[in-house]
Amino acid sequence: MDHFTYKSGILHAEDVPLPRIAESVGTPFYVYSSATLEHHYRVITEAFTGQDAHVCFATKTNGNKAVLTLLGRLGAGADVVSVGEMRHAIAAGIPAKRVVFSGVGKTRDELTAALSLGIAQINVESEPELRALSEFASAMGTLAPVALRINPDVTADTHDKISTGRKENKFGIDWATAPALFRLANTLPGIDLKGVAVHIGSQILDLAPFRAAFLRLRELVLSLRGEGIALKRVDLGGGLGVPYHRDDPSSPAPSAYAALAKECFGDLGVTLILEPGRLIAGNAGLLVSRVVYVKEGAARKFLILDAGFNDLVRPAMYDAYHEILPVEQPAPDAPYEPLDVVGPICETGDLFARQRPLPPLAPDALVAFATAGAYGAAMSSTYNGRPLVPEVLVKGNRFDVVRRRPTLAEMTALESVPEWLK
Repeated sequence: MDHFTYKSGILHAEDVPLPRIAESVGTPFYVYSSATLEHHYRVITEAFTGQDAHVCFATKTNGNKAVLTLLGRLGAGADVVSVGEMRHAIAAGIPAKRVVFSGVGKTRDELTAALSLGIAQINVESEPELRALSEFASAMGTLAPVALRINPDVTADTHDKISTGRKENKFGIDWATAPALFRLANTLPGIDLKGVAVHIGSQILDLAPFRAAFLRLRELVLSLRGEGIALKRVDLGGGLGVPYHRDDPSSPAPSAYAALAKECFGDLGVTLILEPGRLIAGNAGLLVSRVVYVKEGAARKFLILDAGFNDLVRPAMYDAYHEILPVEQPAPDAPYEPLDVVGPICETGDLFARQRPLPPLAPDALVAFATAGAYGAAMSSTYNGRPLVPEVLVKGNRFDVVRRRPTLAEMTALESVPEWLK
């Protein structure tokens, strides 16, 4: 569900016409719907009614401070993967006690920062990390709240670059050696062993791999309890997908996911931690761009936009599909023709869509990339010397710029020329 609809022939974000935003901030820009963010958060939390479950939004999907503030006020925590995300989430008003720190390469500075801030949980991914954390926590005279992330060797039907639960992936602790590491964690100084964590990948549209992973976690929890190691938390990670294409299979309903979690863990008396990201933010955002040229090539026709893959890298990185919506609604009988939709970046890979059927679009027409609220702005860059684009948050009939476009002077202010070159 989203709140982007045509009204009087113009695409709106809630009650704001997109041309109004374009006139104010220029193009390209990202726009997020508060109503969609709130709706998706509530759908997830309500699905887990009756279970001891806590939602920690995956900050890597959309780290905008306003988005984090909105979700934090609804009760969300934050799943973070760097000290930058950690501090940003806390600055947005999310209490440290609702922050979970994930990631395979946490540095000493990051781990000590997490301990100093008093976050809820550190998801440890290897024995060296566990021993390092024990050392740091002991030196600081504190206890590190730890969950060990397990790699259950479960294959999910998703893109190779976002699959994280197979034994050849870099993430988590091998299933076979995990019990020994739990025993070690239970004896190390400075470690407060809280639970077990898992995350098998992103954009998963089937409950079967979740079931396989959850049952392995259940088996591990019961086995460790038999040894006197009582785990209090089970971190289920994230990964539920969203439909990017109208022909995509339906994503499992959060209610079905919650029912699966209850089936696997409901009798264990554990606290569940959920780390959705895309499920909350994906359909809550658009990238709006302007047509620069329509180019007749020798072999095909190109629609050249002012947005490039530095602004939305998913099609180039993952061959991802995003629906492209004309901001001015096409007439019912408008003719469609196949176009290659490209940006201005000096790379052949700067391609959003190949031979996409689209209605007539002239220079200066606005188009919107749907389902761009997750991994859109968060993965953007300044490649080719292009400024990061503005981000706008809409609520009802008003909008606010929640990240402005930097000037070129600001972009170069961090650089300097050494004296020997002057």
